[in-house]
Amino acid sequence: MMDMVLLHGLLLLLPLAALLLYRYNATFHYFCKMAFFHGWLVVMATVLFPLALVRGRSVENMKLLRFAIRPLKHLYGIKIQVQGSEHLNTKEPYVMVCNHQATLDLMGMAEFLPERCVPIAKKELIYMGIVGWACWISGFIFINRHRTEDAIYVISRTARTMRRENLRVLIFPEGTRNEDKSMLPFKRGAFHLAVQAQVPIIPIVISPYWDFFSSKDKKFTSGTCTIRILPRVETQGLSPKDVPQLTETVRQAMADAFAEMSAGHHGDHHAEQLTAREPVLAGGRRSLQCDKDTTRASN
Repeated sequence: MMDMVLLHGLLLLLPLAALLLYRYNATFHYFCKMAFFHGWLVVMATVLFPLALVRGRSVENMKLLRFAIRPLKHLYGIKIQVQGSEHLNTKEPYVMVCNHQATLDLMGMAEFLPERCVPIAKKELIYMGIVGWACWISGFIFINRHRTEDAIYVISRTARTMRRENLRVLIFPEGTRNEDKSMLPFKRGAFHLAVQAQVPIIPIVISPYWDFFSSKDKKFTSGTCTIRILPRVETQGLSPKDVPQLTETVRQAMADAFAEMSAGHHGDHHAEQLTAREPVLAGGRRSLQCDKDTTRASN
């Protein structure tokens, strides 16, 4: 009987202990939020995959993915601001290149991805169970980064498909996640694709997550993310020999925007801290004035 009482007591204490850890331990808080993030993706993929299966493999299924991801920003208290969306107001195909920081980029993608746009992703993603299947049926283009011949073939095939089906493509030219204060060197696949298809490049820059997210420091709170869509870069008339210069030109424009957004981001954060202190300072001044008035009255 006593053992049962102790067991029930432990079972009651476990949720309380977990709640306290979530509230006061930043690392536990981080892992809980990341587990929920990935769990959400698995559940949504499981629910929506049968619906997408009715249509078959199609870029139109990207609408379901965006629908599934958008609620996450509200659940996590992340405000997303999109600047320059007018640069996407064109009906022709184009290549979008974007910096890649973390899994959280999915929330930003759900905000700015236009109609008939699919990402190019590493081939390993397709083997990630139901999430990989959901990406496949949504028209993701998979590329084998370790086999150059396969990558060249995929780029050539995609260039033809873009023109034929009026397709837009999103690529992360850094090739991997990067939370540093500067962008990594760009791989040239996206730029070869744009030149082969003779379509514009639209650079997109996501502001740093430093204030509210860091996988290194195990930090995950709420905050604001800004997405800046830069003016398009034309490739009409360019040839493969122009790709190195094109790559560097686009990277520099994105790096400059990222640096500017980083400085502005910290400035805004500092301003918020000062604003938060103002009522306290004002209250202190009022208190001092009251003390002076009281002293005069007593004299």
